[in-house]
Amino acid sequence: MKKIKWGIIGLGKIAGKFAGDLQKVEEAILYGVASRNMEKAEEFKEEFHAEKAFGSYEAILKDEEVDVIYVATPHVYHAEITKDCLHHGKAVLCEKPFAMNRSQVEEMIALAKEKNIFLMEALWTKFLPHFKAVEETIKTGKYGKIKAIKADFGFKADYNPEKRLFNKDLGGGSLLDIGIYPVFLAHHFLGMPDSVEAEAIIGKTGVDERCDIRFHYNNGTSAELFSTLQEDSGTTAEIELENGKITMHSRFHEPTSAQFEIDGKMEIRNYGVTTKGYNFEAEHVTKMLQQGKKESDIMSFQDSLELISLLDSIREKIDLQY
Repeated sequence: MKKIKWGIIGLGKIAGKFAGDLQKVEEAILYGVASRNMEKAEEFKEEFHAEKAFGSYEAILKDEEVDVIYVATPHVYHAEITKDCLHHGKAVLCEKPFAMNRSQVEEMIALAKEKNIFLMEALWTKFLPHFKAVEETIKTGKYGKIKAIKADFGFKADYNPEKRLFNKDLGGGSLLDIGIYPVFLAHHFLGMPDSVEAEAIIGKTGVDERCDIRFHYNNGTSAELFSTLQEDSGTTAEIELENGKITMHSRFHEPTSAQFEIDGKMEIRNYGVTTKGYNFEAEHVTKMLQQGKKESDIMSFQDSLELISLLDSIREKIDLQY
């Protein structure tokens, strides 16, 4: 079967993690890396053993050897670059959040369908062994139904109003950068809430530096979520069920261990991941492309539409507009 040739646009920290892990995917080749700075592209190429470096995004899109592009730029550029990729016939794995709002996501998905090209949001947590193990355990029904979820993600960020995290023009703030993980987790296990509450601390640059979120469901289930750039938090996820409790240890969004409590017994399971964890989503996309698929059967378009709708709803509650 043909190996899949990957390109990367946006060569920041997360792109480096992805590129390193991509080398663990047997059917994938890191073919090209693109930056608007050729020197940066050359350095990245050498560090991660890519075949080619490109000094512009347009150049990598014109290279017919590239099968799929991993978009790892700041959020505000996701929609525009993804659509450029699709117009050039390239499949796309785009970092989360997929885009800045539902309207942009709808445009991206519509274009992918029109062009009949694969597109997926890079919600890498969904592909990690500990997350899949928790999901499968809950599906057995042994623990009963979910009663409540608590999840957080926080770290003390170095304050720089020009950099991505605090820069409103670059889609800064805790919600879209890290709050998306607790929101994704609650949505994945509980579905769309019947009502949403949210409040935030808006900093001097106009972005949320902390966001507290509550999802309520008509069946009595709830989710208590928060994200912050102001302090280190546990970054754990607790799922309370009728017959027990499951905890994803810190940091729950990346490879970690999980604790299972039922019938007065407690078991901690480790999953032996030796990479950063990005290889699991990269392997999935590689297989999807080899099979000629146009949409992921794990991270679907509907998943992305519902997730961005929740983020839009939360932003409306905290009056955060970009």
